[in-house]
Amino acid sequence: MGTDITACAFTGADRRRFRRKVADCMDALERMLRDGTFADVHASPEPQLGMEIEFNLVRDDMSPAMSNLEVLQAIDDHAVFQTELGQFNVEMNVEPGPLSGDATLDVEESLRESLRRADDRMHLFDAQLVMIGMLPTLELDHLGRDRITANPRYEALNEQIFAARGEDIELELDGVPLPGTDVAERLRADTNSVVPEAACTSLQLHLRLAPDDFAPHWNAAQCLAGVQVALAANSPFLAGKALWHETRIPLFAQATDTRPLELKNQGVRPRVWFGERWIESPLDLFEENARYFTALLPEVSDADPLADLAEGRIPALRELQMHNGTIYRWNRPVYDVSDGQAHLRIENRVLPAGPTVLDTMANAAFYYGALRAVVDADIPLWRRMTFDAAHENLRLAAEFGLDARLYWPDVGWVGADELVLRRLLPLADAGLASFGLSARARDRYLGIIEGRCLNRRTGAAWQRHNVAARERAGEDRRVALTGMLRDYVAAMTDGRPVHEWDVARSES
Repeated sequence: MGTDITACAFTGADRRRFRRKVADCMDALERMLRDGTFADVHASPEPQLGMEIEFNLVRDDMSPAMSNLEVLQAIDDHAVFQTELGQFNVEMNVEPGPLSGDATLDVEESLRESLRRADDRMHLFDAQLVMIGMLPTLELDHLGRDRITANPRYEALNEQIFAARGEDIELELDGVPLPGTDVAERLRADTNSVVPEAACTSLQLHLRLAPDDFAPHWNAAQCLAGVQVALAANSPFLAGKALWHETRIPLFAQATDTRPLELKNQGVRPRVWFGERWIESPLDLFEENARYFTALLPEVSDADPLADLAEGRIPALRELQMHNGTIYRWNRPVYDVSDGQAHLRIENRVLPAGPTVLDTMANAAFYYGALRAVVDADIPLWRRMTFDAAHENLRLAAEFGLDARLYWPDVGWVGADELVLRRLLPLADAGLASFGLSARARDRYLGIIEGRCLNRRTGAAWQRHNVAARERAGEDRRVALTGMLRDYVAAMTDGRPVHEWDVARSES
């Protein structure tokens, strides 16, 4: 969830000071980009696969386990597992690995081992980790303010979002009929907390880039966002309702929205944002963040970024990082300092967690490979595709998953599965080969993407078919969701990719 803070309340003076410090940070960043302060990044090792995975916690009865602090204490690996906003969440940081040779296979095995070790240590608390985009047994009464993890940042974030909004948040979500039915379900609810955001558990992929390479990679990531979501959708249920294939996308946007209706009508930008244009420089994104969005956590440090630069030090730009961390772009620009060197990276945030370790690795490999190939193309894809088309692709993919029809240059409107099979899988393979990833690793991960498209089975599609089958057999919705989740956890633990999972049982 970002940098820790010490204050829970802020004054108008705090906000003015913070705005000035963000402006100083922007001046410092502009000078660093102009003066080549990032020059050493060009000479950095080959790009690495870096990821964060958010998990839900469930009890043996498949209800949410509100015990993340106890679980983290039992796991006792604070470098890998950390808190998240909701008491039923934890986050895992996966040690980055190179995108060359067989190194991704080592990342995969390291991820499995970390999960095995965590699982062995947490059973005393009647809790287990579930890799899923949205926990289907979550009810609205699990999402109140009393479910916020005890942490000043989370508490302050909740207070500031509601202070900015001035009223409760309205959740308005429409569904897609389950297989075999023509009934579109709806969820309408008011909430007085941002905990519904915690229902949205994701896979976040990081790519460190030289400044000159940042803009084309960000533009390419925007082009691919819809395809990523169509391939990986895994969030079809919330509060007993069958909603979008990737409900996490609209729910996250609504749960963090600081705008009452009147500001929406004025065209004020949302904090969960796809953006509105292709960019020429990473500075474009940071400038938009500073210009358009009020501070939610305006805690000011004593550091002077311009003085640091003048004296030959790399500035932390803490206020810029803090502000940036409360604007939830689906492809977020990140400034950071590691090993004494400043760097920029793109944090890709569109993907849900799960369903398995193998599916997670496949989703990552497809993203990195397709991204590299799109950037390396002779004619940039974003020169042949409107920004609005890329945004609409994301919405359609979130609603319909692999059933979506997406727009693609030179093709027009095409089924997401056909687009991947005919166009993007060969590109992803070529991109991963350019990174130096072995044929063995490429075949392993991209074969899973191919299998999903051929079987038309994402995590969301499997969940929806399972629940529909159970309801046809006479189960009510709550019983069907619990039984489905139990099947899901068993298949996740078995480890086979989701396109190989058995079709749902019809019996109770």
